[in-house]
Amino acid sequence: MIKVLIVEDERLAASKLEELLYSIDKEIEILATIDTVRESIEWISQNTVDLIFLDIHLSDGISFDIFKKVDIKTPIIFTTAYDEYALKAFKVNSIDYLLKPFSKEDVQTGLSKFKSLFQNGKTTPDFDNLIRMLNPNKQYQKRFLVNAGAALKSITIDEIAYFYNIEKNTFICSNSNQHYASTQSLDKLELLIDSEQFFRVNRNFLVGFKSIKKMYSLSKSRIKLELQPIPDQEVLVSFNKSGEFRIWLGKVPEQ
Repeated sequence: MIKVLIVEDERLAASKLEELLYSIDKEIEILATIDTVRESIEWISQNTVDLIFLDIHLSDGISFDIFKKVDIKTPIIFTTAYDEYALKAFKVNSIDYLLKPFSKEDVQTGLSKFKSLFQNGKTTPDFDNLIRMLNPNKQYQKRFLVNAGAALKSITIDEIAYFYNIEKNTFICSNSNQHYASTQSLDKLELLIDSEQFFRVNRNFLVGFKSIKKMYSLSKSRIKLELQPIPDQEVLVSFNKSGEFRIWLGKVPEQ
């Protein structure tokens, strides 16, 4: 029996991984599925498993923060949208990863590697070295794969004006006013992209600096934004973000 912990903040991704694991190996037992750094630290401190599937970007921070609080000796398979630089860091440290969106074959390969290496006495990877490799030159996501009708399309971060939510769905608006469904939540996107160029002004909008055409001060703590392309809903900087937003405006270089 392989006891597994899944740490993933995207519900659909977690459900898909659970389904794939059970279909691949009937001996797998998923003890818990957790979606935050805080809960992960608490759970891992009190429980043991054979294998952890760990998403890098969680709703309350980076999963590497877990290693700062808990001495993890358990093998880990990362689920990630990181680029080539970060994947090289994983390989150097002998850590396996699933590059999103992953398939049944990807998961099966990861499990096979776990069984052949870790269950035969291989020592756990050097997570401290991994963190040192990743953090000095942080890499931001620069390309996004989206559905354009029946076709797939890759768009660059420079083509994106802003990200926004409608109900529980996240969308991308391009500079040319094309709209695409995003596979990642605003919470995750906020961690993946350059915070000097994009700012989370409220729960529903993550706006690019270049998309802001005009700003109106409604009060000391309320700012209304005029974006280009024009969104269907009014965009206000939330009360608790207005001070930080004013500082951000002064830090972002105009290009």
